[in-house]
Amino acid sequence: MSKMRIEHDSMGNIQVPEDVYYQAQTQRARDNFQFSERRFPVAALLALLDIKLAAAQANSQLGLLDSTMATAIQQAITASKQLDFSQHFPIDLFQTGSGTSSNMNVNEVIASLASDILQAEVHPNDHVNMGQSSNDVIPACIHISTVRRLKWQLHPAIMALSDRLQHLAVQHSNLVKTGRTHLMDAMPITLGQELQCWQQQLNSAQDRIQQVELTLNYLPLGGTAVGTGVNCDPRFAELACYYLQMQDPHPWQAAANPALYMSSQDHTLAMASALKGLAVTLMKIANDLRWMNSGPIAGLHEISLTALQPGSSIMPGKVNPVIPEAIAMIAAEVMGNEATITIAAQSGNFQLNVMLPLIADKLLSSIDLLTHACQAMTDKVFAEFQPNVDNLTQALQKNPILATALNSVLGYDMAANIAKRADAEHKSVLEIALEETELGESELKAILDPLHLAKPHQ
Repeated sequence: MSKMRIEHDSMGNIQVPEDVYYQAQTQRARDNFQFSERRFPVAALLALLDIKLAAAQANSQLGLLDSTMATAIQQAITASKQLDFSQHFPIDLFQTGSGTSSNMNVNEVIASLASDILQAEVHPNDHVNMGQSSNDVIPACIHISTVRRLKWQLHPAIMALSDRLQHLAVQHSNLVKTGRTHLMDAMPITLGQELQCWQQQLNSAQDRIQQVELTLNYLPLGGTAVGTGVNCDPRFAELACYYLQMQDPHPWQAAANPALYMSSQDHTLAMASALKGLAVTLMKIANDLRWMNSGPIAGLHEISLTALQPGSSIMPGKVNPVIPEAIAMIAAEVMGNEATITIAAQSGNFQLNVMLPLIADKLLSSIDLLTHACQAMTDKVFAEFQPNVDNLTQALQKNPILATALNSVLGYDMAANIAKRADAEHKSVLEIALEETELGESELKAILDPLHLAKPHQ
């Protein structure tokens, strides 16, 4: 058993492990919230620590916090980031809906470290939490951590995948294959066109994320309890945002109406929906890849994905499209996260949303998962993307839908008859058209040229 010490808060004394920096309120939260093995997200905690740093700098500049104490708090925050988070920031994700327990956990750890540095008491509420409330700093840390994860992780991953798809689209711009609608053979397209569609779908998903991202630049700092700014200097929010910009060059701005971002979480729901849009894109690409890779004998076998591991515990030699399957599951998870945030976002009763920790967890989890999915697509699917040219060509030559090109020359009914005969007799459209029409072989070949059909206007 750990040695214990006695800590005191407004509710009285409580025993706390001797080897931790948190104090009484964190211990009460540990005792109360034992629902899961999940914790308040580390990325959000790091953003919260940075908010505390900016708050100490702002309060010191305003003359509200002794400069020596402010320096000790800043040093304590730097030290906090080096701690074992599982030991010193142990609060369960499922806690008070405002995130008060995690806010106080951070306040207490900083206060303990700063007290050691200063060799004098630094109070978690009066000093570290000065000019703040859980109700404004927790929504703010969700904004900051989300934007950072997008900027540092997801956007670079999307761009790398987009660049790779663009490269492959150019490389295979003239490789003609059978198009499909309703999973049935349709008119020819090029593999490059298919890859380009994936790339543009990916780019559109990223554009929607970036549009919503702009709303997260506004921070409700200075709103304190209910958005009115009680117990906070009116200059605090703007100064705190300035110091946050010094830490991380980003246009953080004090929200004109902090209450909006405290009572409502429409903006984080919009972000969750934009992330779901990316998940939909990745699932579409993953499922297309699975179909195209199917076989090798009884499927389409248009491409061969890189063999990464044995595919069966009983069938020797079987190799499965494991990365697209994993990405499809990631997409399903992100879609579920958006549904969870939908429920959480409507829990803004009067002046405060009371599912903020859950929103932070699901939003950051979605960004992490989508980042890894894009990276896996780039590195393990498209790095060695290999089309099976012979299979693509053979399937194209047998495709009776090529008769569509004869519509403008022979009419729909005659073209349909040629298509049906070609399918029934297992002959090419060219062979049947030579029998059914007076058109010459060279003329028919020009009309039925697959590359011309795939690019009729070039």
